[in-house]
Amino acid sequence: MPATAVVIGIGSTGFGVHPGRTADDLAVQAVEAALVDAGLAAHDLDGLITQRVSSYETIAARLGISPAFSLQVPAEGRMTGPAIALAARAVEAGECTAVVLAYGNDSRSGGHTYGGLGATSSVAAEGYGSHPELHRAYGLTSPGAFYALMLQRYEAEFGSASAALETIAVTFRDHAIRNPGAAMSVPLTPEEYRASRAIVRPMRLHDYCMINDGGVAMVVTTAERAADLPGVAVQIAGWGQQSRLASSDLPPADYWRTAARAAHERAHRMAGTTVDDLDVAMIYDNFSPNVLFTLEGMGVCGPGEAADWVVDQGVGTDAPLPLNTAGGHLSEGYMQGWALNVEAVRQVRGDAVARPARPARLVAYAATAPVSSTILYRRSGEGR
Repeated sequence: MPATAVVIGIGSTGFGVHPGRTADDLAVQAVEAALVDAGLAAHDLDGLITQRVSSYETIAARLGISPAFSLQVPAEGRMTGPAIALAARAVEAGECTAVVLAYGNDSRSGGHTYGGLGATSSVAAEGYGSHPELHRAYGLTSPGAFYALMLQRYEAEFGSASAALETIAVTFRDHAIRNPGAAMSVPLTPEEYRASRAIVRPMRLHDYCMINDGGVAMVVTTAERAADLPGVAVQIAGWGQQSRLASSDLPPADYWRTAARAAHERAHRMAGTTVDDLDVAMIYDNFSPNVLFTLEGMGVCGPGEAADWVVDQGVGTDAPLPLNTAGGHLSEGYMQGWALNVEAVRQVRGDAVARPARPARLVAYAATAPVSSTILYRRSGEGR
């Protein structure tokens, strides 16, 4: 049965530093913007899914709602795709008529870090592995160190990826410069990328996402209800997820390709599409090497081919498959996948700041992690 869930409203704050404002404050601001975008009021919401706020109860109280369905998902960014899929299921099952997904993050102004012995975030172990005490003696004190190990193995197998990582970092910064809400607005030159300091070799400063403050929200409803609303509905055409949790204390030898491929193929089966139908992709770029692992997991290119693919094809708006057109986690701001999904919706609606030469009819959000996920977006009514 074709998917009928649609995104009818999106909202976000600017990303960067918001001193004196809590994650709850930022999430509520984003929800209010999404409601205006959707043409709805808070009392129209009967579903609530939250992440990284103090509690779903607090957000509901501040919005003045008592939803039929409420849930707070775990803080890790790998939960973003599953949360959106859950909202789609809820409206398609008739459990809710309008679900708001609310995300807030005050890590930057709160001085939080996502790794190291002084980590203060609730996702300090977001990383990877269930026994961090076994990792610290070997320097694995952060998710970045985990990805550096993966990159070292990848380069040992397939050759240097440095030119591709440079292309990714520089291009995503170019995208962010055109995005007034992005945290980074200063150009990044190839020379500056190459001269930046190593954090965990072979990864450099600009291979890392940024810890930022911000809020993001999406309103999900049915296509039938959206027809009576003023906004442009974007269909959640397909979704899929697949975990790779067994032995996740160690970097996976396949770079999560198998799990990512399963998630991506499930989403395309639901949508009746293939990877060749994609016009734009939003890839979870917590670290630049993950773009390479995800491209291969999606089936855009074969194992070990992503670095050459990025250099040869490019990832800008004039490329065959533009990536992360608002700047991504590397330059727009680390909103753990939420801002990437909002940008996917904007691309389909045609109101994104940086638009490819051809209209974006089908856009993918893809996250490659211990829980890999894909969400496919297309204009409502276009169908299979």
